[in-house]
Amino acid sequence: MSSEEITFTLNGNPVRAAVDDVETLVDILRRDCGVGGVRVGCRNGDCGSCTAMVDDACVKTCLMLAGRARGSEVVTLEGLGSLDRPHPVQTAFMETYAFQCGFCLPGMVLSTISLLARIPQPDETEIRDALSGNLCRCTGYENIVKAVQRAAQMLQRAPK
Repeated sequence: MSSEEITFTLNGNPVRAAVDDVETLVDILRRDCGVGGVRVGCRNGDCGSCTAMVDDACVKTCLMLAGRARGSEVVTLEGLGSLDRPHPVQTAFMETYAFQCGFCLPGMVLSTISLLARIPQPDETEIRDALSGNLCRCTGYENIVKAVQRAAQMLQRAPK
């Protein structure tokens, strides 16, 4: 096993980290960067709790080797908004009571942002398909679908 130093941008801030060639990005984000919004769930890409945006693509960080993040722009749930000014998708999830325990929230929110960037007004089938890689054990997904629909409305009304 070998180790290397990588640099990347995390939520707008430069990061330098020493990584082993078998370490995944979720481990570096949590251990070295103190990011709690990416969670360790299944470790095989099924649950979506470790989701982050890497160079504007939704990525399950438990499946991505940390070394592949070299030079990338990584955005986690913490990088989307603030308590005073949450991202519209975060606001939509709060307004529609779309989560309970919050474990699935990173994957749901980031998958929604990715979906709405591609399809600004998705139908219910497109929403459910986009969220299919994220497991939620607390809800019946109904309010999550409503949150995505609400977020689409909010983003359409937002000044460009």
